[in-house]
Amino acid sequence: MTHPRPDAGTTGSVPRGAGPRLLAWAELLRLPALFTVPGDALAGAAAAGRRPGPRTLLAVGCSLCLYEAGMALNDWADRAEDAAERPHRPLPSGRVRPTAALAAAGTLTAAGLALAVRAGRGALAVAVPLAATVWAYDLVLKRTFAGPAAMAAARGLDLLLGAAATGGGVRPALPSAAALAVHTLAVTAVSRGETRGGSPVVPLAALAATGSLSWALTRGPTSARAPRSAAHVLRAAFTAAYAATSARPLLHAALNPSPPLTQRAVGGGIRAMIPLQAAVAARSGALTSALLTAALAPAARRFAKQVSVT
Repeated sequence: MTHPRPDAGTTGSVPRGAGPRLLAWAELLRLPALFTVPGDALAGAAAAGRRPGPRTLLAVGCSLCLYEAGMALNDWADRAEDAAERPHRPLPSGRVRPTAALAAAGTLTAAGLALAVRAGRGALAVAVPLAATVWAYDLVLKRTFAGPAAMAAARGLDLLLGAAATGGGVRPALPSAAALAVHTLAVTAVSRGETRGGSPVVPLAALAATGSLSWALTRGPTSARAPRSAAHVLRAAFTAAYAATSARPLLHAALNPSPPLTQRAVGGGIRAMIPLQAAVAARSGALTSALLTAALAPAARRFAKQVSVT
């Protein structure tokens, strides 16, 4: 799964002790956004009614590989455009060679599919269309009308990968996958105004989607797999964190759809993925998975101060 990224701005300060080559690859692979990935598999296992196990970890590894493959492929596909509009990016600046980025995308895709093989037939049956969606988005669909839908499909498939790998089947996880897909669709649609700004209609629609998802997450019973009181508290807390992280920058972008505020809205939407995943897991009664997912947020914030999240 790739993520929309701002088309302007700085790349952040250099982490202490990191060399220029390491920083270039951290920028190319968008290290802070990587923390939004493990929660997909954990939420998928929770939605399928299964406890995480070794195959869940294989699904997490597969997701991480395919996500980073998409990041490298994204910059390779955009290298000509970046040379004109974003010369500070790793490829146009010469800090990473295009052939190295393409090779990394291929290698990471192969590694992800190999991990899916180890996770079982069900996981592989989801991982193959997921990998195909990642490559199709970056190479063909990104600038078309189908781009946001393709991105949304990739995120939904990533959650289903966790459900399939854990052995619970994908059907029970479809509502949770749909929630992540709707959020991703909204963020991707907003991202199309990052360079030149645009109409307030799109961030307003994304804001409405955030509100609808927040409302849906608080409705319906919590699974009886965990103490009801604790599950309700965590479910409400993570839903509130999701709404706050996503809604505030979207409101600012709706009031003033300038490129900087639109970029902040996209960044907020990416960071909001973690509390959304945690809320989905808590609703399924998987409190440990919810807490583990939420624990990734501080690391994501820390690294986002050093390397762009998108």
